[in-house]
Amino acid sequence: MCRRLYGQARKGWGAMLLLVVAGAAWILFLGEAKQPEWRAASQAALRRPTGSPQLVSIEPLPMMDGEMCQWVPASTSTNLATTLQQSSAGRGAEPPKDARVAVDVDRPPARVIKDAYPTFSAIAVEPESNMLVVTDENLFQILEYDRRDNTPPQAKMSEPKRIIAGTRTKAEMMCGVYIDPKTLDTYVVNNDTQNWMAVFSKDAQGNVEPDRFLAVPHGAFGIAADEERQELFITIQHNNAVVVYRKMASGEEEPLREIFGDDTGLEDPHGLAVDSKNNLLFVSNHGNGRYRERGGGELEAGHRENPNPNRSTRQFLLGSGYFDPPSITVYRRDAKGNVAPLRTIEGHKTRLNWPVHMAVDEERGELYVANDMDNSILVFRVNDHGDVAPTRMIRGPKTGLKNPAGISLDLKNQEVWAANMGNRSATVYPMLANGDVAPLRTIRGGPSDEPSLLIVNPGGVGYDTKREELLVPN
Repeated sequence: MCRRLYGQARKGWGAMLLLVVAGAAWILFLGEAKQPEWRAASQAALRRPTGSPQLVSIEPLPMMDGEMCQWVPASTSTNLATTLQQSSAGRGAEPPKDARVAVDVDRPPARVIKDAYPTFSAIAVEPESNMLVVTDENLFQILEYDRRDNTPPQAKMSEPKRIIAGTRTKAEMMCGVYIDPKTLDTYVVNNDTQNWMAVFSKDAQGNVEPDRFLAVPHGAFGIAADEERQELFITIQHNNAVVVYRKMASGEEEPLREIFGDDTGLEDPHGLAVDSKNNLLFVSNHGNGRYRERGGGELEAGHRENPNPNRSTRQFLLGSGYFDPPSITVYRRDAKGNVAPLRTIEGHKTRLNWPVHMAVDEERGELYVANDMDNSILVFRVNDHGDVAPTRMIRGPKTGLKNPAGISLDLKNQEVWAANMGNRSATVYPMLANGDVAPLRTIRGGPSDEPSLLIVNPGGVGYDTKREELLVPN
């Protein structure tokens, strides 16, 4: 019985061996033409989803003439800089195993293009104390002058009474400033790099922390106060919104109300002014906007390091951006939500061209506008609407206006102040001035014979090879 089974097993092994030999012969002689198909089928079978990256194919590089880079293993003690230097110095030389070359990553640039003087971006005046404060968006400073100062033509600049600047101040790209008429505290808002409103006392100086600070949404620009109701109004440029806080708000405190939405007419809002007498709010808009998604969330939290989880960025519809003419939109002072403006000042006759900060003379019923790209100050009536011409305009070569961004009214002395970003100056005029009039006084932060570089918040740099010019978008 056992011998019979052993014999049958030997026959079975022989048959199996014949099959293997036949299969090998078939592959060797008859299957040569089908190798690509089999290879593809084999690879496809092996490339099953694993949830991780996989090597799916290897293709050899074509043969080329010339020198090839030498393979350097990761374990070598020679760093890349050493290899490159030795390769350029003498090819074929073997570098020492312990050779190292120090690279100075903190080496100074070949040259620097930077304005060494302040750029006045916003201005506020308090006449009872003769206090004049300007913000400097170039060197990140808050500067106080005496409103009666007047820089002599031959002088390089006027020295400020005090300077607030430094890493502890929570103040950098400052675009708006307000002076509390009672406490003389200075309020400043940051636009691009710090999501804070910082408040400094009248005695603050140097690199000091604010006496109080408030987390505000990113892109805050303009600031105004309603002293009667103790409310603070701030424009949010990037979110096309206005937020209203308690005047004494601090930390992560939420706003009292907000104006936002597709119906508001807010399009890149910058400046704002409160008319308490007529219960109105004015907002200047550069004109670019985009539509929001239905049911969008709240404004983004202002404090980047400690965001409030209950607030998120409102989403805009991709591709919905549009450009309208610059405008001034008018709302009820207590407006909130997605509310349409009461009136809109907009059109060719208005001469609006990047309108920035504004101020209201409640007694005369007039609205003053710093008109940046037109180098002018425009005056409208508070009840104006539509495509209307200004009632008065300060504009011309005698005025000294150059890219005025800030404006402030001294109602006691009947003067209007402008902060000029284009020539490092603050200029003052009679409130009823009209036309090409010279300023009563000028406070300069730099030499009058040196042009301002106007490099503020540069977003990139390009080079025109034909004209050999640097192009710097701000």
